[in-house]
Amino acid sequence: MTIRNLDRLFKPTSVALIGASRRDRSVGKVIARNLFNAGFEGPVMPVNPREDSIEGVLAYKSVSDLPVVPDLAVIATPPATVPGLIAELGARGTKAAVVITAGFGEMGEEGRKLQQAVLDAARPHLLRVIGPNCLGIMVPGQGLNASFCHVPPLKGDIALVAQSGAIVTSVVDWATPRGIGFSHLISLGSMSDVDFGDMLDYLAQDAGVRAILLYVEAITSARKFMSAARAAARSKPVIVIKAGRSEEGSRAASSHTGALAGADAVYDAAFRRAGMLRVGELDELFSAVETLATGVHIKGDRLAILTNGGGVGVLATDALIDGGGKLAQLSPETLEKLNKVLPATWSHGNPVDIIGDADGKRYADALNILMDDRGCDAVLVLNCPTAVADGRDAAQAVVAAVQARNQRGGGDRKVPILTNWLGEQQAAPARKLFDVARIPNYHTPNQAVTAFLHLVRYQRNQELLMETPTSVPEQFDVDMVAARAPIDAALKEGRPWLSEYEAKEVLRAYGIPCVQTVIAASPAEAERAAKRLGGRIALKILSQDITHKSDVGGVALNLLPAQVWAESEAMLERVRSAYPEARIEGFTVQEMAHRPGAHELIVGMVDDSLFGPVILFGAGGTSVEVVGDKALTLAPLNLNLAHEVMARTRVYKLLKGYRNRPAADLDAIALSLTKISQLVIDFPEISELDINPLFADETGILALDARIRVVPVTEQARHRLAIRAYPKRLEHKVTLRDGQEFLIRPIRPEDEPLIHDQVSHTSVEDLRLRFFAPLRRLSHQMAARLTQIDYDREMALVAVPTGMMDADGKGPVYGVVRITADPNHERAEYAVLVRSDMKGKGLGSLLMREILAYAKDRGIHEVFGEVLRENVSMLGLCRELGFAAHDNPDDHGIVEVSVKLQGG
Repeated sequence: MTIRNLDRLFKPTSVALIGASRRDRSVGKVIARNLFNAGFEGPVMPVNPREDSIEGVLAYKSVSDLPVVPDLAVIATPPATVPGLIAELGARGTKAAVVITAGFGEMGEEGRKLQQAVLDAARPHLLRVIGPNCLGIMVPGQGLNASFCHVPPLKGDIALVAQSGAIVTSVVDWATPRGIGFSHLISLGSMSDVDFGDMLDYLAQDAGVRAILLYVEAITSARKFMSAARAAARSKPVIVIKAGRSEEGSRAASSHTGALAGADAVYDAAFRRAGMLRVGELDELFSAVETLATGVHIKGDRLAILTNGGGVGVLATDALIDGGGKLAQLSPETLEKLNKVLPATWSHGNPVDIIGDADGKRYADALNILMDDRGCDAVLVLNCPTAVADGRDAAQAVVAAVQARNQRGGGDRKVPILTNWLGEQQAAPARKLFDVARIPNYHTPNQAVTAFLHLVRYQRNQELLMETPTSVPEQFDVDMVAARAPIDAALKEGRPWLSEYEAKEVLRAYGIPCVQTVIAASPAEAERAAKRLGGRIALKILSQDITHKSDVGGVALNLLPAQVWAESEAMLERVRSAYPEARIEGFTVQEMAHRPGAHELIVGMVDDSLFGPVILFGAGGTSVEVVGDKALTLAPLNLNLAHEVMARTRVYKLLKGYRNRPAADLDAIALSLTKISQLVIDFPEISELDINPLFADETGILALDARIRVVPVTEQARHRLAIRAYPKRLEHKVTLRDGQEFLIRPIRPEDEPLIHDQVSHTSVEDLRLRFFAPLRRLSHQMAARLTQIDYDREMALVAVPTGMMDADGKGPVYGVVRITADPNHERAEYAVLVRSDMKGKGLGSLLMREILAYAKDRGIHEVFGEVLRENVSMLGLCRELGFAAHDNPDDHGIVEVSVKLQGG
């Protein structure tokens, strides 16, 4: 399930509280009081077999006695009673329940059985369950407080979803005195049914929700979560805090929720890939809430700091640099303007120290100048209390300057302003002014800088979602047969690890250059192989039991061929002494790679139990664990994503070149990452992969050592990707009635230039009929959204004439058809656009039939769309394809069309 019947949870017309109580300090009494006092307009019906009334409201003895079927049931009764109550409610027609009661999955095997019994009772009735073991839910706009929270929340437009009820109460307690309200506050508890993916889908579609905050302890369905998170993050900010960052914290989180928490670094990679902003601590979440509540948006990472105290400006600068931010470089024009309005003793740089006696006018003059500097993406205004200047006067001047700029429209740019008035007693009036003006304000310079860095990271994640990838040479040589052979051999022999030689054969099959390697069964064979290779030699032990060869003395470098025999014998002795039970198959003999100045990197993959293949990049060599310079991302990758993960490492700065050292071939490194991504997608048998070291310099890359772990493939492994990969199986060729052949394939993110080209060959009238608005071109944001789709819930098929494809298989797009499914995957909306010079040739009809066949295969029940009434050709095609047509009740100019897919 996804969002089916969630409206009954959050927009009910009637509520039953089962387990309502009159007993002081009981959960049942607190929930009853909250339900009665929140302003809910529908009936609230308490159920308690031993009470006649609760809080002065008539109580009912049982579910069967309720006079109306409740949309929502809130259950606070002993665990053993819950499955029966769910079954009884479902039979009456209730579609939603919040189970407050604890004592289920978090209590061990018996509790898990009881939790499953709740689901089994709910499923036949499509009854949705939040919980068990939760605080409840609050929807202030609906007057709904079905929780035992101690403070009523204010109404607002921020949604908070958390597994922990304590987090919800803490946030409400913090937010209420600050005037920050919420659209939804949802405690998911054990997530037996409704989970984060469901909530993201639901809240993303709610126009009353401007931002979504998540407190995550564990995720149970990675693909569902990632699909929902990516969709939500495209439409509104999603901020997440993940508990269980340490190994001990993960165990604590697991025991609290009854679900296993994954590795924190992998969660971090998943959140980033989904376009969400992760914060580390609860106070950062509060700061993020405060920042979001003011609606601040940012376009860059260059911060100007305006202060009346040099020391506090230095503190802010330190926090900025430590966090990876940048001080804005003030332009000569800005410095000249500041010289005219500031005392001669001002700092003459950034931070802009306007001296301790600065009054409101000085603040306003300096702020206006900084807001005009195109090198400043945001301004942080700091104020230290002094005896010679009024902090409130300075705050009023800042507010007036910001409001005046906003009223003027800010020219063609709006510069975000963040503030920090230090102190308490003197700062309080200033903070109140900023709150009223919706200007972010913080208690310390560090908090303010952290908020700025959060905005920068969020914006970067959003840009990554919308960035058009560089085109990958899709036809890079892949020899599937050669890659398959060593994998099958290892599985047949029951070996979990491929030999180094076999691992390199797999890599070569995917076009990754590897150092030449020869297998030798004995010291004598090793010497002969060394003489054939010539030059300096690297000798390594060959054993399926030894993965870290250097740890047991199994690596010797820079040998002359004449030294190999003796070193082989000595190596055997060392290895047998260190690891006597290891099975020795012989040696690998390889030529030493002479690439002075090459960087040693590591590229790898591990199959995470939750998120599937995780790609690793970082500084390599024998000290890789000690150095710890690595970054992770989820498969699948394109070149942009590969460059992004590379840029998050320290070694990346070296790879870009410095002093007289040339830059490494960054594109070759990025391409190797995309090839590894494709390899582990093609072969779900691969559970672990390391290339360490991978040499990289200006001439390219070279793999020196590699290891690959394989496991028998399972059905689960075939679907292990948290983000669905490009569905290459859908590629096929078709022929129009005039004989013209087309390749039909799914759209790719790098198709954005092709979509712009298609639009340029489409008339303004045809574009109006497709987009319901006059336009001549698509914005980058719109084109990116049309090409960067989630293959799990959307599909767009493009038609490319094969006769115009180049050697790399690329060619113009003549037509696009797409469907976007609802989160329940029951209905999907279609859209189609064909170049104007292709009209009347049957391409539109062919594309429509293709997408309907795809929708039916995916189990979608109905495809629908909206067509302008004057679009006669589209309406005729719909009739031909079996669509029913209906007038749009709200717009006579629009016809609604739909078709049921038999067997869907």
